[in-house]
Amino acid sequence: MELNNLKPAKGSTHYKQRRGRGEGSGMGDTATRGHKGAKSRSGYSKKFGFEGGQMPLQRRVPKYGFKNRNRKEYKSINLGTLQQLVEKKNLEEVTPEILREAGLVSKRDLIKILGEGELKTKLNVKAHAFSKSAKEAIEAAQGTAETL
Repeated sequence: MELNNLKPAKGSTHYKQRRGRGEGSGMGDTATRGHKGAKSRSGYSKKFGFEGGQMPLQRRVPKYGFKNRNRKEYKSINLGTLQQLVEKKNLEEVTPEILREAGLVSKRDLIKILGEGELKTKLNVKAHAFSKSAKEAIEAAQGTAETL
């Protein structure tokens, strides 16, 4: 075997079909593009959402609504959940780190304490926000509600 004898395996290579190179190729004339119209021209590309001249969906449906870029989204935790956590782990203070370890919030979540449920123990709570009823309930149980 020498370099001048080497050939690819049988059936592994294919001839490239050269379109629009004369009638003898079998792909002359319209070069397999059909007759006339934008799709037969070079450089044609359909615009995204084009519906053949019909008014496209994104223009038929009216615009509505508003998204506030500056909205702060809080992960809400009720007092009842805090009470269960305190009973389970025997805590005197609740911080975002403790809530993360308990699997109640994720790393970058902002935390808001809500007033649903009952708080029976004195508790120092540190969170990013408190509802009015939650703050009152914590202070009623001789605890403190510290906003971070």
